[in-house]
Amino acid sequence: QVQLVESGGGLVQPGGSLRLSCAASGTIFSIGYMGWDRQAPGKQRELVARISSGGTTTNYADSVKGRFTISRDNAKNTVYLQMNSLKPEDTAVYYCYAYISTQPRVWSDYWGQGTQVTVSS
Repeated sequence: QVQLVESGGGLVQPGGSLRLSCAASGTIFSIGYMGWDRQAPGKQRELVARISSGGTTTNYADSVKGRFTISRDNAKNTVYLQMNSLKPEDTAVYYCYAYISTQPRVWSDYWGQGTQVTVSS
């Protein structure tokens, strides 16, 4: 079994910062891309950021470019999302995901349970 456990969400004022973490554990042979999505109330889920297995390629939603930074620590099977200059419209439940192999040539997508981020004064 594989688990993704997120942490670091909470309430922050506009202009503030938060750092989300997501650690993968369980029977893991290899981890490919990792990333973060978010879903605000009444809105569709959207991609926030994604990072390649080696960490050399990253992709961001236009709405977060220049403010959010995704990174990973492969030794810890962990992906991070540093969020700066937060805006009220960043309020959402943030979900991490990872493309994981539990045995050679067997890959699946896995998702965390979500962590709430609220940006409000």
